[in-house]
Amino acid sequence: MTKTLTALLLVAGVLSGCTMAPRYERPEAPVAGGYPAAPEGYAAAEVKSGETRRATEIGWREFFRDARLQALIAAALENNRDLRTAALRIEEARAQYQVQRADLLPTLNAQAGYTRQRYAAAQSATGQPYVAQFYQVGGAVASYELDFFGRVRSLSNAALAQYFSTEEARRAAQVSLVSEVAKAYLSERSYAEQYDLAADTLKTRQDTYELSKQRFAAGATSALDLRDNESLVAQARVSAAQLARQRAQAQNALEVLVGKPIASIAGLPAPMRLSDERIISDIPAGLPSDLLEQRPDVRQAEQALLSANANIGAARAAFFPRITLTANAGTISPGFKSLFDAGTGAWSFAPQLVLPIFDYGRNLSNLDLANVRKNIQVANYEKTIQNAFAEVADALVARGTLEEQVAGQEQVREAEAARYELSTMRFKNGVSSELDRLDAQRQLFTAEQALVQARQLRLNNAIDLYRALGGGLVETGTVAAAPAPQAGTATQ
Repeated sequence: MTKTLTALLLVAGVLSGCTMAPRYERPEAPVAGGYPAAPEGYAAAEVKSGETRRATEIGWREFFRDARLQALIAAALENNRDLRTAALRIEEARAQYQVQRADLLPTLNAQAGYTRQRYAAAQSATGQPYVAQFYQVGGAVASYELDFFGRVRSLSNAALAQYFSTEEARRAAQVSLVSEVAKAYLSERSYAEQYDLAADTLKTRQDTYELSKQRFAAGATSALDLRDNESLVAQARVSAAQLARQRAQAQNALEVLVGKPIASIAGLPAPMRLSDERIISDIPAGLPSDLLEQRPDVRQAEQALLSANANIGAARAAFFPRITLTANAGTISPGFKSLFDAGTGAWSFAPQLVLPIFDYGRNLSNLDLANVRKNIQVANYEKTIQNAFAEVADALVARGTLEEQVAGQEQVREAEAARYELSTMRFKNGVSSELDRLDAQRQLFTAEQALVQARQLRLNNAIDLYRALGGGLVETGTVAAAPAPQAGTATQ
């Protein structure tokens, strides 16, 4: 019996390496072979620093030079609840895989028991009732499936691919978190700078308004000029209040991402101005096919596809016989002292074969369901690639135009500043009216705000490209870990 059981287990172990899952073939990427060219009339952004590394090879501490932003990202990676949940999902998936993998080998249990039973006279060979008792100890294998057709192996491969998919999901969450913290920080800084402009403008306009009232009282200016000054003061007050509110809300959003109050972060450096930020903006995009290896969300979608592919093997195996094995061996004796005496050995061996004959189409429907779910995962995988391609393409298209926009807005700001100075001089010399000076002041404030917003857009674009190319997984400039091996590949 022992030799037979060993032989069966050996054959089952060899055959369980095979599955009936279809051989996996990666779907073709449904995108063009290259990224779109720059908009007509605009040249592609020039590479200024000669950067040749991929985004995945650039650590976020190297990409973001602002020490305050680095501290915020580090705090977010430690305290963000969404990222913490994603990490726990990995532990959950690992445990589920280990549970499923355990079915590949038999479970051996130790058993010990005591039975005492009264038999009626009708059951007794002597016609007299009696009480029997016996002790039993031994080991048992309960309902171990001999995986001749790879059903258990396919389920294990599916669970392994789900585990890999969950791990990639955590990496995708980290990439997203790093970029979102950076963009939220830049948004808060943008509102802060615009608020400072509004506060300075409000003070200047209040001083001008006080002078205008004195001039009106002396009859040196008209009521129309006075009301224009009053309107500008009110507009500046509205802008300051609005920007103060937006800055506070941006601060709240940043604290949610960081996972703790920003004021509680020890040794937090002072913030930098947007004009002083030095974010790497000329990362080479490479080819669209590179996204399959660079983006964790694409790898996540492929692992989900591999899991669905493995489940087809389990659904196919359900059409074939299932052979389960139950066996036990040990000693049994009516007395505890004689439990291990000679002649007390006992064993049982009970293989069972179940062949599906009629199940009202259940197995066929399960196979159809597995195929449909695979097709859904194929569509999800292709859509993920398309979204990744679009994100990189959008960032590349915007990169050159935003550089041009910032340069143009700087010229606008310089021109408006010069215009305001000239208008002020002309007004003091009596050459032009106060309306011209007030209009120049209004246009200068608008140009300064637009310049801050343009700088924020340019920095956000660099962050978007870094994230779209898979950057943000490593802290320092170390090559990112290779993608997890494919699971569920059929071996016929």
